[in-house]
Amino acid sequence: MTEKALYEKLARHIDQGLIGSPRSPALMEILEIMFPGVEAEVALNLPMQNKSLAELQPLFPDRPDLEDILTRMARRGTVFTSRRPGRERKYRLLPSVEGWAEAPFWAGLDTPEARKLAPLWLRYRDEAFGAELARGDVPVMRVLPVSRTLRESTEVLPYNALEPMVRAQSFFAVAYCPCRRMKRYVGEGCDHSLENCLHFGSMGRYLVEQGMAREIDAEATLEILKQSHEEGLVHAVENMEGILGTICNCCGCCCAFLETMNRTGLRTMSVSNYAARVEVEACLGCGVCQDRCPMGAITLGDEDVAQVDEARCIGCGVCTPTCAGEALDLVLRSEVEPPPRPEALFTARYKGA
Repeated sequence: MTEKALYEKLARHIDQGLIGSPRSPALMEILEIMFPGVEAEVALNLPMQNKSLAELQPLFPDRPDLEDILTRMARRGTVFTSRRPGRERKYRLLPSVEGWAEAPFWAGLDTPEARKLAPLWLRYRDEAFGAELARGDVPVMRVLPVSRTLRESTEVLPYNALEPMVRAQSFFAVAYCPCRRMKRYVGEGCDHSLENCLHFGSMGRYLVEQGMAREIDAEATLEILKQSHEEGLVHAVENMEGILGTICNCCGCCCAFLETMNRTGLRTMSVSNYAARVEVEACLGCGVCQDRCPMGAITLGDEDVAQVDEARCIGCGVCTPTCAGEALDLVLRSEVEPPPRPEALFTARYKGA
């Protein structure tokens, strides 16, 4: 098999699952960097379900060094590996997100590989990846609303309760934001803080084990969330009811999901069940909310009163903590759409073999 044919076949293999990787010129360059040489050959036959080395070895009869290769790939961020006490270590091929799209950037290290990949991933958004994030109008991520009133409101639905969700996790880790790292490498983006990409459970353990993140505790996690909210970043989680593996803290100018939504109108992230609402009499017309809104959904009207375009509002709540007149808060939308059950999301997005 020629090298070109190998990467063409690998591109088809990885374009499966919840978030695929549609073929494009930028993708082919990315694959050559992330899956060099023999690692591309191994990835081509590696399943996306957890398997032990003993289960995988028959698939690679000519690779007695398979464990070493998988270890290298795990370190690179293309293979997930975990081991429960008293059990065999398991391996599986990682998807693009969460996986080898972010892996070169999570550790926050300035490397030649990261600098080479950053412009390729930004180009790939335009070529094919942005549309993939919105495929089937069923995004894999959703906005998590946080505001002054919601913390005490009896109207908050169970899947909107943030602190109990965090405290229920077994492991906490923080990495650097891949999206803002990518933008900074090409001289774009913003000045928002970077080390606030949160991961829990087995994914958090994997990232810490591979040197891509550092372990923290629940209190540190909640403090990062508080600071991110005050800074004007949007909390985003998996679009599945009862699941919490990651909390991204996103900005509208860098985030692969929000930036693509802003620029193209594609529904790359599900909005929350809340929308910002202005109490006109209390509005001071300062314009801070307009500056903070990541989606350009708030403007000052003719009488210097904030106005919200509910169609553009994603219901994140970042406009609320700095409202000097306490005129802004989130209210429940007229139509409430709970996040799908995992099986429903899989059915809607899974491409199959």
